[in-house]
Amino acid sequence: MADSTNPTVYEIFQSMEQGPAAATSTAIAQAWLDHHCCSLGFFMDGKFILPADRRSLSLTDSKGGVVCSTVCAEDADVSQCASSAAAGWKSWSSLSCSQRAKTLLRLVGVLGLHGQCVSELCVLCEASCSPTALVRLLQYYSGWAQLRDTLIPDWTPVGVVLVVSSDDCSLYSLMLKVLPALAMGNSVIVVPGRSAAPPALLLAQLFTGAGLPAGTLNILTGSDVTLGAKVSRNPDVRLIAYCGNKQDGLALCKASAGMGVPVSVSSCIGATCPFIIFESADIDSAVDEVIQIAFKKKKEVHWVLCVQESVSDSIVARLKLRMAGMKSVPLSSDADRVLVDAAVQEALQQGATLVQPCGASPGARYPPTVLCGAAPSSPYVVTPPPGPLLPFLTFRSNTEAVLLGNHSPHGHAASIWTEDLTLALETAKSLSVGSVWVNSSSVSDPCFPVSGHKDSGTSTDGGQEGLYQFLRPSFSSSLPRPSPVSLEYSKFGTEAAQVVIPDSPGGASIPQSYPQFVGGKACKSVSGCSVAVQAPGGDSVLAFCPDGGRKDVRNAVEAAIKVQPGWMRKSPSARAQSLYSLAKGLESRRKEVSASVGAQLGVPTEEADREVELSVGRLNVWAAYCDKVQGGSPPMTQSGAALSFPEPLGVVGIILPDDAPLLSLVTVLGAAIATGNAVVMVPSQKFPLPALAFVQVLQSSDLPAGLVNIITGNQDQLTVALANHSVIKAIWYWGSAQGCQYLQHTCTSPLKTLRLSWQQGGEGRGAAPDWAQPHPTFLEDLWRNAVQWKSVWIPTA
Repeated sequence: MADSTNPTVYEIFQSMEQGPAAATSTAIAQAWLDHHCCSLGFFMDGKFILPADRRSLSLTDSKGGVVCSTVCAEDADVSQCASSAAAGWKSWSSLSCSQRAKTLLRLVGVLGLHGQCVSELCVLCEASCSPTALVRLLQYYSGWAQLRDTLIPDWTPVGVVLVVSSDDCSLYSLMLKVLPALAMGNSVIVVPGRSAAPPALLLAQLFTGAGLPAGTLNILTGSDVTLGAKVSRNPDVRLIAYCGNKQDGLALCKASAGMGVPVSVSSCIGATCPFIIFESADIDSAVDEVIQIAFKKKKEVHWVLCVQESVSDSIVARLKLRMAGMKSVPLSSDADRVLVDAAVQEALQQGATLVQPCGASPGARYPPTVLCGAAPSSPYVVTPPPGPLLPFLTFRSNTEAVLLGNHSPHGHAASIWTEDLTLALETAKSLSVGSVWVNSSSVSDPCFPVSGHKDSGTSTDGGQEGLYQFLRPSFSSSLPRPSPVSLEYSKFGTEAAQVVIPDSPGGASIPQSYPQFVGGKACKSVSGCSVAVQAPGGDSVLAFCPDGGRKDVRNAVEAAIKVQPGWMRKSPSARAQSLYSLAKGLESRRKEVSASVGAQLGVPTEEADREVELSVGRLNVWAAYCDKVQGGSPPMTQSGAALSFPEPLGVVGIILPDDAPLLSLVTVLGAAIATGNAVVMVPSQKFPLPALAFVQVLQSSDLPAGLVNIITGNQDQLTVALANHSVIKAIWYWGSAQGCQYLQHTCTSPLKTLRLSWQQGGEGRGAAPDWAQPHPTFLEDLWRNAVQWKSVWIPTA
């Protein structure tokens, strides 16, 4: 006779409650831990190292039991690991693409043999990742290892890559950084979070046993991400790739500022994502899915339910039905319970109503809760606390749905539910997120590029586009890194570098005064003052230019943000025609602009004419780029279709170099606006006149007013203004090492994409290009820095 205490199939379907879970065996993983005496050391130079005098940390499971302990690395361990990685890179990069691909493919077979152990260890450590997902990653990136020199010519590996993850980051997110770095020929040092550390150590052991050269993959464990900052100080490290929560990522960016190492951030944990249900959706399927991802799956993101008003009552009724009989969900700690209680109390005070299957019980558990009638600006909606809370918002139109979806500071992902494909695609295009799932959620595959939008990161992961963060153009050599300086960030840019003098009326004996260009108009600075531009010999004043400041930047950004959405929506061919027209305008004013270049630089007329000629050609190149490089539809591993396409960043701040002041301006200007961005540009402080002469060309062009803004003045002061403006999405900087350090430390809230090139003692240290004859990969690199990628998933089953 059947056990009467277990629910029948009919009862399970009526309540939509999951049946009893099968017991999970972890005997194989436990045997591996026992082999290491449940005390795990570092993995470097192809073997485990367990120092005797290191502090250790215990990893506990959800019930408080100790799974194992890991040791905390010290300076000597960091130095040893970096040396191992440097030696491993020499061995790994010396192999041919075919040999590296064969090694990665062997790892697929190794995972097939030991997948059960990996799976069990992930369950013990609560670092979610299935062996099937790891096999898919290995298969995909082994293919790219084979094709690197064929499909990505003229690019070379950066060297030693440091991959850092937060304590709450999954093993899959960690390996999404590690495997492409290995496939491109780099060696990797991994500083995993606590939960991912044991599985990462196991994989390192398996990979090395399968033929990965010793030192190619190294694991260092510590107490937090500050260990990553210690490792980044080693001169062998050339790139930091971070994945995890936002707080630890920002701390790593600040700690590594000034070290000359680019930081690629993926804030994939803790983001707030909209779940949008339109009236044309399959309501039952949508409700089932939102309950599954909000209450039953381990959450890496927080969901906000956005429902069209016409079906809100029906959805609330279905939520109550589906949630009936659900039990309280365990929280990570008592501290999380305090945060959840505070959020619920705040919601009730603001007039929200609760949908709960049962009352709240004491302790670190809380019932699944829907907060109906939540206000979009409430803290528990913008940044929900950890726990089973689901804010419920309503909207009337598609426009309101997009506004709600973009209200969050995060831009990780969104789920859209509708049977209307046109509506789904229009909404997906308008949402500022990296992944959009139509009638589905949490679908992923490494063949699709996904960029973090807004505070969700600065890197692109997946697809061919995700490989470039681990490569550098082959024309650029690996140059010495600068050392961090003691910089008082609050005072950076406050000291004037030039003597400021008031504007004077025009006269025969007074040099010409040039205007700057803001909002489509030639104008003075807000301060009304100008600075002297010295002649090439420094013995006379050549001209006066405006002394721009914070208020000028504010006005320029306001003008840019108004015009950029419309410019972005223009067709690529329309943007190309505007750039062709701009090139013709520069050609028609060749004489005046050439005279400005010659007077400013003190070069012969022929040399000045050549720079203008090259500038005209460069604008034509970017016009041709507009409609040539677009996204596509890579094949899905399941039924359905998907799209990936590049999108502009928004408003880009650009601080220009001293070299080739006109040609460098049009080169970076063309890259930015060809892809749909608006720009606020700061010309060379030493040589501003060619940029100001170019203002006349902009005035007569058909570019929308406010799309291009040029502000002159103290470079450091204007850098500070751009760095602290919340609307600026990216900054391209050619300047001092101190300026680079300031930007890396400051551009974290909100997070900005940085492209930095520094000069030290007059010598370029940031792989400065030959502006007159740049390598093709330099222009390609500029284009890739001007876009972010979005993937839209449309499964059919």
